[in-house]
Amino acid sequence: MPQNRSARVNATAVDALRPGDTLRDVEIKGFGARRRSAAAPTYFLQTRVKGRLRFITIGTHGSPWTPATARKEALRLITKINEGLDPGQAKAAARGAPLFAETADLFLAEHGVKLKSRTRADYERLIETSLKPAFGRRRLADIAASDVAAFHVKLAATPRSANYALAVLSKIMTWAESRQLRPPRSNPCPGIKKFREVQRQRYLSRAELQRLGAYLDALETSGTERPGVLAAVRLLLLTGCRLSEILKLQWQHVDLERGLLLLPDSKTGQKVVYLGSEANALLASLPREPANPHVVVGERPGSHLVNLQKAWRRIRTGAGIADVRIHDLRHSFASIAAANGASLPMIGKLLGHSSSLTTQRYAHLVADPIKDLSDVVGNAIAETMRKRAD
Repeated sequence: MPQNRSARVNATAVDALRPGDTLRDVEIKGFGARRRSAAAPTYFLQTRVKGRLRFITIGTHGSPWTPATARKEALRLITKINEGLDPGQAKAAARGAPLFAETADLFLAEHGVKLKSRTRADYERLIETSLKPAFGRRRLADIAASDVAAFHVKLAATPRSANYALAVLSKIMTWAESRQLRPPRSNPCPGIKKFREVQRQRYLSRAELQRLGAYLDALETSGTERPGVLAAVRLLLLTGCRLSEILKLQWQHVDLERGLLLLPDSKTGQKVVYLGSEANALLASLPREPANPHVVVGERPGSHLVNLQKAWRRIRTGAGIADVRIHDLRHSFASIAAANGASLPMIGKLLGHSSSLTTQRYAHLVADPIKDLSDVVGNAIAETMRKRAD
């Protein structure tokens, strides 16, 4: 005769079920397994949903449903039910839910217009090369935290890229919730712990700056490097601007009289760059092409310089600083500002940071001149005390 008994749901107990038998777990109320025929047993959860007693099928015994995974799913369902979610409605919605690839395309079409062109290009590249291969053919509603965690771990060799992929995926999921393509508060990404990112700290030393300056002068004298390339490198050094800000800079945004760059569309939005006298003089010395609005002109008529990376690799090798990236010129600008007594807020203002947290990476540099000043003050006090004692 069929048996209805209570015990811990484990592999031994489930395999022992005969047709008609039901096993109810002694630890999780309502969780159990039953074998209705000669087929494999199924796991279930019997509980109240919005006051009504419901019988929810979790899945058939076997991969991927084992006693452990079914138990975990039962706990997840109980949590969702306690939050007011109806699993039955969620399953019905999932059957008609779009694939992740379709959702990602909708996200880019609707949300992409609000992004800066460079950010949108980064999103598109990441979605096509990373997110779609991982999730593209999956139903959006079926993507769980365990799937996201496994995807994130596969990218562990490149922690920065892994964290960026996780952030973009989370944005897509949150957007999908707002369009009712996933249940509310179902984003599977927030619980995934990000990898620790080691910030690269590379600054040009005084000797390296001297070598770079001498090499740029030599290239200018020999004419072996394009004037626009040399101007771009010098402007990066003298302003602390981002590469894209210099390459796309137009004369209409240069105010030499007030010593300002009035950038309409930097990474952080509209931005004012305060020019030092050297940067101002450099800009004033650059020739202007009547048919080209850009400061750093490119090879094509009317265009700006597009790629500085190849030229920079030649320059840094020739100057003996082969490990220095273009972005390290911006870091070097900040380090020199700190060495000359600039505070973190002042450095953030110079670099155009939208958040003080971004500027915190230079905190140790600001501490160096403060420590030096502390030594000077301490030595002066000690010297005065010694003189009084004498």
